[in-house]
Amino acid sequence: MASGLNRTAVNNCLQALKNYAAEDKGMKHTAFTSEVKDLTKKIHTVLQATAQMKEYDDVPEMLVDLQYSLAKSYSSTPELRETWLEHMAAVHEGHENFSKTAHCYIHAAALVAEYLKRQGTYTPGCAAFAQVSPNVVADESVMKTDEGMSMEQRYTVRHLVDLLEQCAKYLERAERCEVMGEVFKLAIPIYEQERDFRRLSNAYESLAQAYKKVVDVMGTGKRLLGKYFRVAFFGQMFGDDDGKEFIYKEPKITGLAEISHRLEQIYCRKHGRDNIKLIMESAKVHAETLDSKIGYIQITYVQPYFDDEELELRPTLFERNNNIRRFIYETPFTCGGKAHGSLTEQCKRKTILTTSNTFPYIKTRILVVQEEQYELTPVEVAFDEMQNKVKELNNVITQNPPDMKKLQLVLQGSVSVQVNAGPLAYAQGFLDKSVLASHPHKHIEKLQQVYREFIACCGKALEINDQLIKEDQRMYQEDMKEKYVQLKTRLAKYIGDEISTTVTASSSVSSLVM
Repeated sequence: MASGLNRTAVNNCLQALKNYAAEDKGMKHTAFTSEVKDLTKKIHTVLQATAQMKEYDDVPEMLVDLQYSLAKSYSSTPELRETWLEHMAAVHEGHENFSKTAHCYIHAAALVAEYLKRQGTYTPGCAAFAQVSPNVVADESVMKTDEGMSMEQRYTVRHLVDLLEQCAKYLERAERCEVMGEVFKLAIPIYEQERDFRRLSNAYESLAQAYKKVVDVMGTGKRLLGKYFRVAFFGQMFGDDDGKEFIYKEPKITGLAEISHRLEQIYCRKHGRDNIKLIMESAKVHAETLDSKIGYIQITYVQPYFDDEELELRPTLFERNNNIRRFIYETPFTCGGKAHGSLTEQCKRKTILTTSNTFPYIKTRILVVQEEQYELTPVEVAFDEMQNKVKELNNVITQNPPDMKKLQLVLQGSVSVQVNAGPLAYAQGFLDKSVLASHPHKHIEKLQQVYREFIACCGKALEINDQLIKEDQRMYQEDMKEKYVQLKTRLAKYIGDEISTTVTASSSVSSLVM
């Protein structure tokens, strides 16, 4: 529709209309001027997004962003907003992004709930969805309904329930079964009120199956909830994206090479292969040093970030991949300017990014709105690396039931003489008597303590493995014990402790394998 319009003429008309409203003396002290300004902005957004949708038909992230802007522009027309949310759901479903599909329906259901609240037929409104997603209330509570608009025939509690059932269906396909409980908490009271026992039966049956799946995946630890990447754009050819950073949520086990290839192919088709370059390093990009004729895309793998307090509130893998908006990545550097150096000169910069909304969301990518950085000195890098090793060990020794394959992989990577150069090298580089005075005492104490934890975790892992293995792996177990004793002996002189060389079973370990 927009392609048949003279966009320049329309934009000029909209600007003239806005100017007339601003200059009208009789309207200066009324809401008319701001209403005209809002209206012209919405019309401009609709025309621009509609015109660009065909251009970005093969770029799912951009297509969804344009549909998102259209849905947002129709906040005063709920029926049209819902239509565009459903269009977004269809795009996501076509790419098998079922989590985003589900959240499009979650927002559509919340939109209906808020409309019904204002009609006096559903008291909670969109606030009822706060436990489903933190994004919902912020997006759907701003609804404005046009005067005289009547949607009583379509916008009913029955329509709300239909949308909630769509939410549950796609949440199940997305392997986000825990959220299904929150969705059915909204639907079940309506079923009960309407004495709809068939749907009540179906709901409880779906919930039973969902929670069985949760039990299964928590036992195996095998669930693919997606990967996250920071994508930054540099170059005028990217339009409004120039200079912006986004977090992209990619499905299942997407790797850095896979998303890099996909984005490169998309933008090369659009702008030409010679006009697009990828930046694979995570270091800060100085845009002023780049070729203005080239479009640059920097892609960095990031992980969800939580402080210690938040980690305690999110004990499960699912909770650490749901309703998240902070991400972290690391950049190695040395004081000499090189990215990598010896252990005693290797520094690290940690960058924490905050997005405007939480994942999962109705969009594939979310804009980064805040960035924090802090740097680690070489001795702090050593502590950080050893702390990560302890966390990795703790994860496998506390898993119930134990995963023997994963346990043995982590154990071998920790105690095997062939691969333990990392732990020993850090100890030699920072805890040898000849260099202790070169580092702050508090850092030395922390590093020594984390080594004690590391040794204890290795011992527990060995004992769990001893109780899990069959007779044909007994020789392997004895070899690992011998290497563990060697490792402890070599580390003892660095941490100032007399370490027992006997591996004994503990009641807490035994309970894990019962």
